[in-house]
Amino acid sequence: MKPLDGVKVITLEHAIAAPFCTRQLADLGARVIKIERPGVGDFARAYDERVHGMASHFVWCNRSKESLTLDVKAPQAQDIFARLLEDTDVLVQNLAPGAAARLGLSYEALRDRYPRLIVCNISGYGSDGPYRDKKAYDLLIQSESGFLSITGGPDSPAKAGCSIADIAAGMYAYTNILSALLQRSKTGLGREIDVSMLESMVEWMTYPLYYAFDGASPPPRAGAAHATIYPYGPFPAGDAKTVMLGLQNEREWGVFCSQVLLEPELAIDRRFSSNSKRVAAREELREIIVAAFSKLTSEEVLSRLDSAQIANARMNDMPDVWSHPQLKERNRWVSIDSPAGAIPALLPPGVSTASDVRLEPVPALGQHTEALLNELGFSTDAIRELREAAVI
Repeated sequence: MKPLDGVKVITLEHAIAAPFCTRQLADLGARVIKIERPGVGDFARAYDERVHGMASHFVWCNRSKESLTLDVKAPQAQDIFARLLEDTDVLVQNLAPGAAARLGLSYEALRDRYPRLIVCNISGYGSDGPYRDKKAYDLLIQSESGFLSITGGPDSPAKAGCSIADIAAGMYAYTNILSALLQRSKTGLGREIDVSMLESMVEWMTYPLYYAFDGASPPPRAGAAHATIYPYGPFPAGDAKTVMLGLQNEREWGVFCSQVLLEPELAIDRRFSSNSKRVAAREELREIIVAAFSKLTSEEVLSRLDSAQIANARMNDMPDVWSHPQLKERNRWVSIDSPAGAIPALLPPGVSTASDVRLEPVPALGQHTEALLNELGFSTDAIRELREAAVI
């Protein structure tokens, strides 16, 4: 038995934020019915063809869902929605601002008829305020939230390599839905959830905001290094490979000097006697570290760091992660089905075995339409008429 067995989720979603949220609900056993535009589907299906002809984003966020194609603007769609919602627990949407309300799918329009329904709206800026009608995408929210201003090198900002704003919003939508389900078990009533991508990202930006509190200067852009702790970041070894390391306190600084650099006198050097001083003198200190590491291979550097119990990591690329020995040893990769055949998938973090979660195929566009309409009481003739009218 899965935690969300028996929970039914209807989702009008595209791209990443809402699909990532609902995929996690599906992982926990919820039945997730994804409504897609006939002939086109979720536009993330067309982002690329990297996974046996399927889009990498879509494969990541849409396993274990049922795909129902439906022209939500068609008059006939209202009857289909009404039947779908009769026993639905959660409605999720990340349509363009105002679209759900125009379709009659706002919480205000639904709560009297479906008092137990939880409605989760995911948008760029929230349901009110001066920015409520602005379209938003991941990179734009990275910029609006200030994330770009502290990310990248000194000469230019850089975005995160993955859809961090979408992921943030998807995670907050997911956890708020779980909270609402718990609350409903006590009150018997649903509720509205309003998740803003901007607010999700600004929550994650709280440390740099406080660092720049009351007019103070913000953290500088420091590339792959930490902006306010040093040494913490990438350093080249003698074999031209890069090693990542991070120090957190003065004890570790002393150990690093004596056991890794083999220069114990640096630990009492006044130029580097506190983290603030090391940050201020980072270029001078970097030259010392690079000179010491240049005499060693990356594996030798890592060995010294491990022996000294200094946190470190390799700078892995994607092939390295696919073959990562820790993931392999812990059996984190499983196989799921898709329209193009079996593909690997990572077990959700915190899950011990594949039997603990629902890991079903990535759906083809409209794969479950006929079965779902049959379930809702539509006859074969009625379904044919809907198809001929391009409603499904």
